[in-house]
Amino acid sequence: MAGFRITGMASGLPPNIVEQLMDAERIPVKQMEVGRAKQEDKLKLVQDLETKVNDITKNLGELTSSSGFIDKKFLSGDPNIVDGQVDPQTAIPGDYALEVVQLAQKPAAISNGFPDKNETQMGTGYIKFQTPEGTKEVYINGGNSTLEGVAKQINSSNVGLKAQVLEDRKDKDNPFKLLVSGLATGDDNQVSFPKIYLLDGDQDMFFDESRKAQNAKVKVDGFEIELPDNKSTDLVPGVTLDFKSAAPGREIRLSVKENLEVISGKIKSFVDAYNAALEFIQKQNKLQAGNGKNPSLGPLGGDGMLRSIENSLRRVILNPQMGVESPIRRVGELGIEFNRNGTLNFSQDKFNKVLQANPQGVAAFLRGDGFATGFVSTVKREIGNLVNGQFGTISNRKRGLEDRIKQVNNRIETKERQLEKKEDSLRRKFADLEQKMSALNAQQAKFAAMAQPQG
Repeated sequence: MAGFRITGMASGLPPNIVEQLMDAERIPVKQMEVGRAKQEDKLKLVQDLETKVNDITKNLGELTSSSGFIDKKFLSGDPNIVDGQVDPQTAIPGDYALEVVQLAQKPAAISNGFPDKNETQMGTGYIKFQTPEGTKEVYINGGNSTLEGVAKQINSSNVGLKAQVLEDRKDKDNPFKLLVSGLATGDDNQVSFPKIYLLDGDQDMFFDESRKAQNAKVKVDGFEIELPDNKSTDLVPGVTLDFKSAAPGREIRLSVKENLEVISGKIKSFVDAYNAALEFIQKQNKLQAGNGKNPSLGPLGGDGMLRSIENSLRRVILNPQMGVESPIRRVGELGIEFNRNGTLNFSQDKFNKVLQANPQGVAAFLRGDGFATGFVSTVKREIGNLVNGQFGTISNRKRGLEDRIKQVNNRIETKERQLEKKEDSLRRKFADLEQKMSALNAQQAKFAAMAQPQG
């Protein structure tokens, strides 16, 4: 088409005559594009609604898990002395008293001091250790027998010990020492450090001080017991205790309680997701101010899909749950009820009272048999029907909109191909007209010149 641009004015027509004609021809295309944009906006809204509806079951996932409505918290009178992690499934609510008499410790020994950690050589030889598995020896290669070299050779020997170089500024002339320790606490992991046998070193090396392994000692309700390490899973059922520091003579109060805040928080997250879907529907069905136009409903306002979804969501809240082994029959008994604006209201106080009075009944009402009965199963079934990819209300609406958009795209593509051919034809015709008009104008000018009287 570039080869047929109209550049002259011989015909007296405007140079952009083809563009003007094509703009008029493209009016139907623009109308189709406007219609397509409206369908695309509706599709985005339906996809947004689908996400909100799916979020309801996502929150239900927590409620249907094994720990859905079982949650407990552990409280320590002094977490700096003893702390703990609770298992909600096995923990038993109650109060306990514990005294940390002594912490478990690893066996260890520390060497005499040296002026440096990477220059002074200890020589060649070996170091013996008495362990629960018998005598262990670490051969020390004189080619790398500095403090750091000895530590590396102990660590790579796989004898159940670890070594590190420490800096102790009490002796400024010889601040560097080798610390060797066992890998585990408790009397059963005792290690002794009899002697170091090294020859031809720059300075003698020996263990200056050692410490025996020991068990932790704790008193539970006044009875003293010993443990191999500073953790226990047996003293308080369902709680892993972590002993942080010894405090002989000081009794620490421990307790396991129902964590009502977490449990009610799970219910609230479910209610919030439910309300997000209901509020979306309400917004679409509410009159909205237009741009200088009369108020109108949202793009999906009055859509039958919205009515179907809203009816489904309300039905699962209002209908009683049959076949559950619980005195609770309606979710309203747990403090979840519709308010005047059509969304759900959650009374945390009411829920906590019912949960404290009958936790088994609450769990049975919500879970049922996990398949056919129970509030959670009912909600999941209703939501599943709405978003089902084959016959779901939302999926059907999405497919309908996608089909319309596809049809409009096909019509636009067909029309664009037609307009392209028409534009090319117009440019050829007007270019030919310009050439003919130019020739006529030239001929007219020639005749006019011949008609002039000769001077």
